[in-house]
Amino acid sequence: MTWHLGRWAAFDLETTGVDVENDRIVTAAVHARGGDTEPEAGEWLADPGIEIPAEAYNVHKISTEHAREHGDPAERVVNEVAAELAAHVVMGGAAVVGHNVSYDLTLLDRECRRYALPTLHDRLDGRPLCVIDTRVLDQRAVPFRKRVSEEQGPRQLITLAQFYGVPWDASKAHGCSFDAIAAAQIAQRIAALAHMRRVDWPEHVRAERRVSFLPFRDLTLAELHAAQIEWAAEQAAGLQAHFRKSDPNAVVDGTWPLRPWVEPSTEGVPA
Repeated sequence: MTWHLGRWAAFDLETTGVDVENDRIVTAAVHARGGDTEPEAGEWLADPGIEIPAEAYNVHKISTEHAREHGDPAERVVNEVAAELAAHVVMGGAAVVGHNVSYDLTLLDRECRRYALPTLHDRLDGRPLCVIDTRVLDQRAVPFRKRVSEEQGPRQLITLAQFYGVPWDASKAHGCSFDAIAAAQIAQRIAALAHMRRVDWPEHVRAERRVSFLPFRDLTLAELHAAQIEWAAEQAAGLQAHFRKSDPNAVVDGTWPLRPWVEPSTEGVPA
């Protein structure tokens, strides 16, 4: 079965920041669809146990006070989100779909470890986790897209929605359910372009420099997952080379879809 015909679990988090090692989940969404079964949806609001910084509030509009009053305990939310994703993978054979989803999967992994809960991989009973990342696919397909504006970059979710013709509602954007579903719709549009003739692509897609969706055609889910590991590493290496023009020590982690866990060092810590 080709990668776009099976069950998908669209996944997104809104968090207290962008540091996967230290930031916390505020909201989470898992929307499963496809594979000839009924859609399923889950959404959670957590009290992250720490202050939600202004920078994060300005993105998702959830305040510390709101999360404390209405959110469930963080440990419960983390456990339920990991269990929900695992169930869709193990019982439904679903792929996890998202935009820059390595961030979300890594932060979920660290949250599980923070509360001594089984990680997502622990819950899979040896079943492989296959992931579809719209950011990796889009950068492989359209490598030279320019910034839309000073404020809007070439790989933001809104940019992809506009390019692939997915409806965008600014009042709902950065809500975890809206972003998860938008990413799934973008992935479906990418799959559609990969399996149609170039002459049938929209004119603005054909006009992009060196655009190609051929690498995604007729792949199984496992084949697409393996290819994304290579593409993500190549993309990170290119970005690192760019950054090193101004900062010789710049490092961009190219591991995908989960950044490796490093045990905290106990060197120098009193017994």
